Amino acid sequence: MQPATLKYKSQAVSKLYFIAALGLFTGQIVFGLTLGLQYVIGDLFFPAIPFNIARMVHTNLLIVWLLFGFMGAAYYIVPEESETELYSPLLAKILFWVFLAAGALTILGYLLVPYATLAQMTGNDLLATMGREFLEQPLPTKLGIVVVALGFLFNISMTVLKGRKTAISLVLLMGLWGLALMFLFSFVNPGNLVRDKMYWWFVVHLWVEGTWELILGSLLAFVLIKTTGVDREVIDKWLYMIITLALVTGILGTGHHFYFIGLPGYWQWIGGVFSALEPIPFFVMTLFAFNMVQRRRREHPNQAAVLWAVGTAVIGFLGAGLWGFIHTLSPVNYYTHGTQVTAAHGHLAFYGAYVLVVIAIISYAMPVLRGREANSLRAQAVEMWSFWIMSISMGVMVLALSGAGILQVWLQRMPTTGAMPFMATQDQLVFFYWVRIAGGVGFLAGLLTYLSSFFIGASADELDAARMPGGRLQRA
Repeated sequence: MQPATLKYKSQAVSKLYFIAALGLFTGQIVFGLTLGLQYVIGDLFFPAIPFNIARMVHTNLLIVWLLFGFMGAAYYIVPEESETELYSPLLAKILFWVFLAAGALTILGYLLVPYATLAQMTGNDLLATMGREFLEQPLPTKLGIVVVALGFLFNISMTVLKGRKTAISLVLLMGLWGLALMFLFSFVNPGNLVRDKMYWWFVVHLWVEGTWELILGSLLAFVLIKTTGVDREVIDKWLYMIITLALVTGILGTGHHFYFIGLPGYWQWIGGVFSALEPIPFFVMTLFAFNMVQRRRREHPNQAAVLWAVGTAVIGFLGAGLWGFIHTLSPVNYYTHGTQVTAAHGHLAFYGAYVLVVIAIISYAMPVLRGREANSLRAQAVEMWSFWIMSISMGVMVLALSGAGILQVWLQRMPTTGAMPFMATQDQLVFFYWVRIAGGVGFLAGLLTYLSSFFIGASADELDAARMPGGRLQRA
């Protein structure tokens, strides 16, 4: 294990964000497993943790831990790309504790206070923003997110402005600013249901299929530059091509959410055509990752980070690209919208595109933050095992949800007469739900395996080899 030091001391602040992200990620998976069990054991933890509350906690933790991951990645990447210290490390630390406290209080509010009472207590009568999926946060929490986001963006933007400008830092900054601006639509809650759903999709879709893809591309490009040694000019060209395709298809592809909410019929054409093109940037991202690894100029000692990066591209294409395309066209979406097919796509897309890229940057940066270029070979082996355990387990979950969704459509949506009622249909899907639980248990095991890799040192043989003439410790 060759010692390594941070190029800029202020990068150390990212460690706080990474630790919080992994802790919240673990909580998200625990609540996800709880939800899976509640599908087949309906009164599990009731009334202490009803299904709707567990679901809110599960989805909100997903958003919050990914935001922590993005922010930590920015605090690590931007100083190195800009070749200057972070504008204000103190501000970054203050915002971390503010964001963590706000997130923790919100989750406790969900769990300990009835949601209607929570809405009354937090001023929802003054500005009604609660009650919408993914945006259930009380008004004070939403305002806190805006304050944290503005402080974070000020810190990052000032760092970029005073230092070197690179494609990676500029694309990352554009994605982060876009993320914050799109979130402002969560404060708009018109009485007209059609407009309400439009503004809701401006947040949800233009995050995960718009601005977040810019963040994804920049994080992936950074990890690949550091681990492959490929010329920056080559990676920059790929990055520009990927984000152009992502923005064009992602923005107009929002139309696939407008099919059946009361908007004009031309959205079926716009949404259908550009949604069908949305897999292209993810396919290009896959080509990009493999191309960079094949053209590498060095064998980086952190091969676990390379695996996470390549996995991001491949599984992101499968989840966001292939599984999204399966039911994105309006004649198919008419039957599948809101079924378990949607859940299958959502789980694989989030895991492939965003979970894996955050773990990739953590896998690359954490060893450096802890004073070494890479983890020991033994720790990396455990880390790689965790990748395969989590990925295979996610595959089991997604195939189970896909099977459940297809059967659900067949029994409930397609028959013109004698369609099976919703709850009766759910009884027919129990086998798939148990398989999903098995996948969830495997995924949690994989995550715990990954976390254990942080506590594994080098083997005696590895230390002896490193101390030999020409070994890493000898060279250091």
